[in-house]
Amino acid sequence: MKEKRHSPLDRVLGQLDHLDETNLQNLINRLAQERELFEGIFNTVREGILVVSKQGIVEYTNSEGMKIVGLKESDIGSAVLWKWIPDLAPVINMDGAEPEVDEQASVTREIEMTYPEHRFVRVYMVPFDGFEDMDPHFAVILSDITKEIMSTEEKIESEKISSIFLLAAGVAHELGNPLNSLTIHLQLMQRLLSKIEDKEVREKLGRSLSICSGEVERQDGIITHFLEAIRPSPPDFRDTNLVEVMESVLQVQEQELSDSKVAVEMEVGNEPPIIAGDMNQMKQVFFNVIKNAREAMHEGGTLYIETRSDDDNFYIVIADTGEGIDKEDLASVFQPYYSTKSSGSGLGLMIVNRILRDHGGQVGIDSKPGFGTVITLKFPKKHRRIRLLPET
Repeated sequence: MKEKRHSPLDRVLGQLDHLDETNLQNLINRLAQERELFEGIFNTVREGILVVSKQGIVEYTNSEGMKIVGLKESDIGSAVLWKWIPDLAPVINMDGAEPEVDEQASVTREIEMTYPEHRFVRVYMVPFDGFEDMDPHFAVILSDITKEIMSTEEKIESEKISSIFLLAAGVAHELGNPLNSLTIHLQLMQRLLSKIEDKEVREKLGRSLSICSGEVERQDGIITHFLEAIRPSPPDFRDTNLVEVMESVLQVQEQELSDSKVAVEMEVGNEPPIIAGDMNQMKQVFFNVIKNAREAMHEGGTLYIETRSDDDNFYIVIADTGEGIDKEDLASVFQPYYSTKSSGSGLGLMIVNRILRDHGGQVGIDSKPGFGTVITLKFPKKHRRIRLLPET
């Protein structure tokens, strides 16, 4: 049998019946001071410290714990941990009909949280037997490791982007020189055109020169837009209606979709998906995803677009009836230069992923060969960006 330990305070409390009013008041003051001291110590710790009952009720948390979980003072004693952080449910076995924590549970795990803001957290949970004659409790330590994770990911991503940009800049330079030369010679030919006396020949050559000049200008625009696409640039956050952006992209691609015999079915949810976003970057996202979907449907098909929402996010779901992607290829589709198409650049979904990440969102992809692909774009609602701004 485990031997019970007694602190000096335990011995004092055991003599309560023998204390007079003055000594009792002194004891109360001492308890209040000790509580204030320990509260101050816990609140200076940069990890979240929670005491959780077997049923998952948060009995205590320090200020950092409230910040990480998104609790208020009034929630202490009533908030059920796994209802506030669903991501924790599978980690601490709180996913049954009447979930309870295993009394012997001891967990160390890293999880990704999306509420109250997107962050990565290291969870350490251990049985806590500091309460006599009470149900088992558990100490849960939450360490915010977002900067650690993101700095590593951003460093890797930055190195990839830098190598791609340097390569693209070199290619653009090599392409730019002959395009400049073509432009100069086309301008010379345009000036000489007026000296041709035969009107029919002059008009015919004029039309050809106009087409050539337009194509040179178009190629120059492609290079410029390509460099802008892969160059990381901060979003210009403004109120952006995702449905309106989607409709404008569909209008631009209408002829190509029609020529490919692709029908479009769009279902818009009740709540307008208005986010804080960069409209031009959103156009780029939708253009890349729709282009991939169209090219996957070689013999025509249907492009399904749906918008929906929950309390914290908007979702744009784009599904095609194309050839699908093999399971072993799915893990690599966001990597630079990786493409399942012989003519693909392998940059489209990488750019989509980067833009969504810069907007605080995420990209999900599900696919089955022979049935098609579903891309889910998740965007945080505007209130999620300001929920934790007030700090004490």
